[in-house]
Amino acid sequence: MPTLRSQAKADRREALLDAAASLFAGRGFTRVSLEDLGAAAGVSGPAVYRHFDGKQAVLAAMLVDASANLCTGAQTVIESAPSARVALESLVQFHVDFALTNANVIRVQDRDLNSLTDEDRHTVRALQRSYVELWVATLARLTPDASTTELRTRAHATFGLINSTPHSGRAGATRAVLERMALAALTA
Repeated sequence: MPTLRSQAKADRREALLDAAASLFAGRGFTRVSLEDLGAAAGVSGPAVYRHFDGKQAVLAAMLVDASANLCTGAQTVIESAPSARVALESLVQFHVDFALTNANVIRVQDRDLNSLTDEDRHTVRALQRSYVELWVATLARLTPDASTTELRTRAHATFGLINSTPHSGRAGATRAVLERMALAALTA
């Protein structure tokens, strides 16, 4: 059971990450200062150092956490599904939900991934490869004759389709359309 202090610290960290996602998505990582970030989260710029080593660490936490959460969530979805088809449908729903609720993180990833340190970028890419392989393994159960290369292509194309939503400006009204299109692409 977390203490009030530890919960307040976790809440402030989450507020800083949310503010950073919004600011970085809107302006770009290089155009946001620690003072901007602190002000958006309701603290002073130097107070950010109580939670992160600096702006670079904020970006790393945002992108590493997002990739790790995708892997963990996908694994849970797959393990709880009674069949490969249900697992695939649930993975699509899971990823669409991620895209619709984390549009700013997707924008930051698209634009500022190269602003990470080499080590953090490697961590994000490794987690992303693991996420793709979870999808490939699920697709392989449905289409065992397809090559791994083809299945990876299907997965990447589907991510591109779904992850383009934050750039359309109409994300809220597109859930059902995205899910249908993604399943059609994956099973074509």
